[in-house]
Amino acid sequence: MYMLSALRGEEEGASLCGYKAALFTRRGWFILLIAVANIEAQKRPSLNISSKCLGNVMRVDVGPLGGNLLEVVVVVNNSAILLTPSVASQCGFSMKIDKLGNAMIYASIQNCFAQNVKDEIFTTALHLRLHGNRLVEDELYQVAETCRYTAWASREIICDHNYMEVSVKRAAPGDYALPDHPFPEANPKFGHFRRAAEKWPLDPGFRIRTIVFFTPEEKIMKVAEAQRSGYGITNTPSRLLLRSPKTSPETYTQSVAGVPMSVLKTSMIFEKKWLATQIDAAAACPILEGSVSFTPKTITWYLPCRIDPLISSGQFKLLEVHMGIDGQRLNPAELHARQYSMSVNDVHVVVEIPVGAVGGYFKSHVQDDQYLVSYTVEPMIEMFWTEATLEDTRYKVFLPITTPLLSRPPQVIDNTVPEERMFKIVLGHFAPDVVLVNITFSTEVLSTTDCSVRGFNIMAFTSPNSSLKVFSLEVPFTDPVVQQRREMEITVYSLHLTFGLLVLDDFFKFSHTASLAATLVDIAPPSVSGGCDYQNFYILVKYGNQGFNFQTMVGKQQLTPSLARQYSFTENGTHFSFVVPFSAPDVMFEAIESASVRSRLDVVLRNPETNTNFKEFSVACNFFTALTECFPNGTMTALAVKLEVVPSLNPSQLTLRDPTCGPSYSNERYAYFVFSGNSCGTTRKFLPNMMLYENEIALPDELELKRQAKTEEPEYELKISCYYDTNTTHTAAFHTRPRRSEPYAENAKGQLQVAMRLALDDSYSVFHRIEDYPIAKYLQQPLYFEVELMRSTNPKVSLELENCWATLDEDKTSLPRWNLIINGCVNPVDPYQVIFHPVWADARVQHPSHFKRFEVQMFAFTKDQEDLSRRLFIHCDVVICDARNPLGGVCGGQCSNPENGMKGQRRAISDIQRFKQLTLGPILQS
Repeated sequence: MYMLSALRGEEEGASLCGYKAALFTRRGWFILLIAVANIEAQKRPSLNISSKCLGNVMRVDVGPLGGNLLEVVVVVNNSAILLTPSVASQCGFSMKIDKLGNAMIYASIQNCFAQNVKDEIFTTALHLRLHGNRLVEDELYQVAETCRYTAWASREIICDHNYMEVSVKRAAPGDYALPDHPFPEANPKFGHFRRAAEKWPLDPGFRIRTIVFFTPEEKIMKVAEAQRSGYGITNTPSRLLLRSPKTSPETYTQSVAGVPMSVLKTSMIFEKKWLATQIDAAAACPILEGSVSFTPKTITWYLPCRIDPLISSGQFKLLEVHMGIDGQRLNPAELHARQYSMSVNDVHVVVEIPVGAVGGYFKSHVQDDQYLVSYTVEPMIEMFWTEATLEDTRYKVFLPITTPLLSRPPQVIDNTVPEERMFKIVLGHFAPDVVLVNITFSTEVLSTTDCSVRGFNIMAFTSPNSSLKVFSLEVPFTDPVVQQRREMEITVYSLHLTFGLLVLDDFFKFSHTASLAATLVDIAPPSVSGGCDYQNFYILVKYGNQGFNFQTMVGKQQLTPSLARQYSFTENGTHFSFVVPFSAPDVMFEAIESASVRSRLDVVLRNPETNTNFKEFSVACNFFTALTECFPNGTMTALAVKLEVVPSLNPSQLTLRDPTCGPSYSNERYAYFVFSGNSCGTTRKFLPNMMLYENEIALPDELELKRQAKTEEPEYELKISCYYDTNTTHTAAFHTRPRRSEPYAENAKGQLQVAMRLALDDSYSVFHRIEDYPIAKYLQQPLYFEVELMRSTNPKVSLELENCWATLDEDKTSLPRWNLIINGCVNPVDPYQVIFHPVWADARVQHPSHFKRFEVQMFAFTKDQEDLSRRLFIHCDVVICDARNPLGGVCGGQCSNPENGMKGQRRAISDIQRFKQLTLGPILQS
C-alpha cells in the first residue's frame, strides 16, 4: 500500500491496492507518481497539507489526491532530490494511501536529508507536486517541519513497513567518521547523500571501515559495498545510525515467544591507525504472518514483551508500553472511544482492534457476484525497557494489517411507513469505494440520474456507527414501477428492484435484488387497551393510521400535558402509554372487600371535531390495601372510601356509632377514623380465647334509623371488626352495603389479586409486556403461561387452576372453545396436551404454592385450516385452597376429567375462595 516500497526497479511499475504507481524519467531523475483512480473526481482538490512530529518520526498528512498524481522531492542544501523506492528505504521515508485517496508521508527525523543541530533539532523540507489534467498547470506545495527531540534512549529502533532503523549512542572513545566515499561514484546523484552524511568531518577520529552482518553466519562488507546494497549508515555528533531495507538478504527470521521476527544483527568496526573498536547495532521487527490472528469481528496482534535478539543481559525490565495508530500515540480515553484494547502479560503485548474501528478503512472485493470486504489498519506499539548494563531501548513498530476477505452480503432495510405512501429503502453496508450505478425495476432500468429526474430520492451517506456507506431510496406509491393489488378494503403495494453496483478502481460490477410490500387499510381508528398490577393501571393508546387526531379523557378530565407528566406519559410516534395509581382522583371505587379495593379506570378517545367517541374503554381490578388496622394497645383505624354507587356521599359527614366521633381526616373521596376499643360506641364480645371489638361507619341519620329498628337499608355502611387474643392482633374485614345491589362485598370474604402472564421461554424470567399485545406466535411454537397469587404472604394457601380454555373472541363464553385444563387436569382428548412446569423458590418466587406454570403448543388451538390466522384469547378459572382444609377435587389434587371428550363442568366449592376468570390475549397465529 505504500508508495515508496511498492517499486522494485527504476523501470518497473506496480499496482498498489488499486492505486497505480509508476516511474517516469525526467531530466535524468526517476519520478515517482501516484495515480488514484476515482471516476467521481472532476477537478483537482485544494490540498490542506499539515505536518506533525511524533517522537522520532515525522508525519505529513497530504489529504485526498482526488485522482491526481503525486511527486515527492526532498530539498537539502538548495538541491532537490527525488524520492525513489530505493532511496526512500535507504533514507528513512515511507508513504501510504488509503482507499479514499488520502496520502500520508512518514520520515525518520534522522533521515538522510534532515538538517541536524546537535542531535536535538531536526528539519526536513519537502516539495510535493500534484499532477492532473495536462490542460491544468501542476501545483507545487512546500512542506518544512522542524522536530525537537532530546529524549534519546541509548538505543532507538524503528520498524517501518519500508525499512528497519537502529540508532545507538556512540560509546567508543574518540570521534567517528564515514569513509571518504560512502556512496558509489558511478551515480552522481548520490553526491547529495555524501555531502549530507559527511556533515561531521571527523578525520582525526575513528572511521567506519567494515560492517559484520550476522545472518546468523558472519558476512563482512565494506561500508561502500553496504551502501550500494541499500543500507543507510550515518553518524551524528553523538549517535550512530544503521538503516536497512525490509527485504535485505542479510536479515534472517527467528521465532521469539512464538512470533516470527525479521532480525538484523551487525557489528561496525572502527579503525584509527593501529587501533580498532566496534559498536553492535541490531534490529528485530515482527512479520505479519504469524504475529496477527483474525476473526470476523476482531484483529489480534501479538508482540513479544522480551525481544531476545535485542537483549544482551539477563536482567530486563519493561518500563513503558504505548499503542497508537498511524504513528500517533493514543491515550486510554481514546483507546476506549475507538474500542481498541491493549494488554501486557508475562509473554506478549496483545492488541485487539475491532474490524471496522476508527483509524482503518474497508476495501471492496467481488467474487462470483458476491460482495466481500477487507479491512486495513496500521497500529503502532512503542516499548521502552532497560537492561543490567543501564542502557535503555526505545522500540517503535508500525505494522500495516489487512484482514482476509470477509463476506458482507448487502442488507435491505425496509423503513416504509404505508401511511406516508412512499417506499423507503436503505441498502448497505458497503465500503466507501462502492457506487450505485443503476436500478432495474420490473418495468425498466433507470440510472441514478434518471431516478432523480423521475422523483426518486437517492442518497449515499456514511453509517454513524462505522465508516461504511449505505444508500437510501424513496419511491412514491403512485409511480408506475410500483404494482398495486386490491383485496377487499386493503390495498397491497409491491416493489421489485435490482441494485446495480460498482467497485471503484477495480471496476468490478455486482448486484443485489430486493422485493418489498406495503399494505394500506382505508381507516384504522385509534385503539386503547390496558391492565393492572398490584398498585397501578397501565394504559396503552395506539394512534391508528389517521395520526394523533383525538382527545384522551381519563376519568372525567382531559389528558393535558400537566396530567400526562403526573401519570408518567411516554410516546414514540405510533402510540403512547401512561400509568395511573389505583387511588388517583380519576379512578372510581366500585367496591371494598376484606383487604382490597376494587377500582375502575375509564378511558375515552374522543373526536374533537364531531364530539363523538372513537373508543370507550374501562378496566377494573382489585388492589390490596390495609383498610383496617388493629393495634395491640386497643387503638383501631379505618379508611372509608366514597363508592361510585353513592355519588352524593360526603365522606366528611360519616361518623362512627357515636355521632360525635367523626373522621380524623377527610376529603371528597376518603374519610379516615382513629378510635379506641372503649370509645365511639365500640362494642365488645367474648369469644373462646379471644375478644371481638365491633363498630360501624355510616351517616348519622342512617345510624339513627338503624337504632330505631327501621328496616330501610342504609345508603352507606361499613362494619369494623377487631379480634384480640393474648399476644396477637388480627384484622377482620369490613364491607359496604350500599342501597344498590351491585357491586358490594360480603363480610369475611374477599379477593386476593391474581395475574396471568406469558413468558418468553421456559425459564419464566422475562415476560411479554401489556404494550406487546397482540403477540404473534407460530404454529406448534410453545407458549409458557404463569398464573400468580399476588401479595399474599401466607404459605398455607395454594393457587390452583380449575379450568383453562381458549377462544377466538375476548368473550370467554364465545364459541368455538378449546379446553386446555378441565377440573385441574389436562384435557385427555387434546393431541397436544398441556405440560405443567414445576415451580421452585428463587429471588422472585417466595412461596411456590402461589404460582402455577403450564405450557401448550399453538397447534393445539387450531381445529381446522380456516382458523390458522385468527386471534386467540386464553381464559382460566382460578381457586385458592387452604392446605389445612383441602376438601377434595382441585384442592385435593384429584383429577376428574369428563369422559368421551365432553366439556368440563364447573363445580360449586363452597369453602374455596373462587376468583374471577382471568383472560390473556390476543395472541396472533402466524
